Amino acid sequence: MINVHRIDTNLTTLDMGCPSSTGEEWASVKILIHGFADLPSAVGQYALSPEFKCSGHRWCIKLYPGGSSQGNAEYVSLYLRLCSGGNATATFEFSILDKNQSVDTKRVTDYTFHSDKKTWGCLDFCRRSYILNQLNNILDDKGTLAVVVSIKRDSASPFVPSNPMNSMIMGMFLDEETADVCFEVNAGVNEDDADEAAPLPVPFHAHSQILQGCAPMLASLFGSDEEEIATASITDVKPAIFRHLLHYVYGGSVAEGELTTHSKEFINAADKYSIVNLKLEAEAAYVKSTKITMVNAMDNLLYADSLNLALLKEVVLDFLAENHDEAIGSLSFDDVPGHLMKDLMVAFGRKMKGETNEGSNYTTMRVSELRLKLAKAGLDVDGSREAMIEALSAQASEPAVNEDSESEEGSESDSESDSESDDDSEESSAGEGD
Repeated sequence: MINVHRIDTNLTTLDMGCPSSTGEEWASVKILIHGFADLPSAVGQYALSPEFKCSGHRWCIKLYPGGSSQGNAEYVSLYLRLCSGGNATATFEFSILDKNQSVDTKRVTDYTFHSDKKTWGCLDFCRRSYILNQLNNILDDKGTLAVVVSIKRDSASPFVPSNPMNSMIMGMFLDEETADVCFEVNAGVNEDDADEAAPLPVPFHAHSQILQGCAPMLASLFGSDEEEIATASITDVKPAIFRHLLHYVYGGSVAEGELTTHSKEFINAADKYSIVNLKLEAEAAYVKSTKITMVNAMDNLLYADSLNLALLKEVVLDFLAENHDEAIGSLSFDDVPGHLMKDLMVAFGRKMKGETNEGSNYTTMRVSELRLKLAKAGLDVDGSREAMIEALSAQASEPAVNEDSESEEGSESDSESDSESDDDSEESSAGEGD
């Protein structure tokens, strides 16, 4: 079984340039591989970079820090991998930049990628010992390796505009002519202003089909009315907040400043009407803009628990674990639900042992990492820490076929042929197909 390690990288630059003297146009991506020396270096262990786009396709690099086979165990193996579907013919170049950002090592090759051979590159790209040797000035002062991938743009590629559907749906937002439902939003009058007349409700026209697909909770408010324009009353969300929420349903976004200023209102509205992504964005904005103190820690903890705000709960519990002596002396835990004790113990464990998060130990994983794994698996990312762990554990226990692992294992045996081979083997010294 080949072990996969995800590279901790920043996809920092996308430059249009001309890396060769031919005058042809290339697209270049610089990938920073942090902590290169600490990446798993056993033969066959590889790391994947984040995906990037070029010439209408999505790509990533596949790096074997200790070589992809026994025959090239002293080398770093480096490959370009086609992540999107279909076929693609590409001329591409790998370069290593030294700490002065000068090109040190460069290899150019070309290949036709397709469904059963979607990875190609260099088995013996560069000796690992050369990269690690400080005299060569390859790694920077923080141990980061800079790799540049340059792909020649196909000037003959026809122009194809981007998918217009999102902008078309956005154009239907609040369109009265095509709408078949209408929200009447009125947050009511404050008790202090009881003598004032209630303001008129603000209408927001919408489309039932869009709501059913993107916001079923909002769609369910209309029932089965046969009127030409069905109406539903919203009395617990301010019109300005509801407008942002409905705009988000149609594919829009909320400005960062607005999201930060009204983060709790967005959280409450998005939670009630199950607009999950908006809820998570607002939660992240609230966490970023709120300093947890002894004064507000318990209120934030109980608020987070009541709405399944796992990220906010984690931040508060980390604060309590870090300041446990002061917390014990100044806070009352009488109102804290018993089920939070397990989360508190996890926070204490992280503080005592440090951030380990090895393998699939979901119990100690950060909330953001749990949500990332859920999203990649197509699972619901909203819920308590326990619910997220349960969902991931249930998925992990199901039998699954890992196509990449099977094809990789099947191709390793062919990897010791002569360098820059053009044969059709699954993997050659010039490349690897999976």
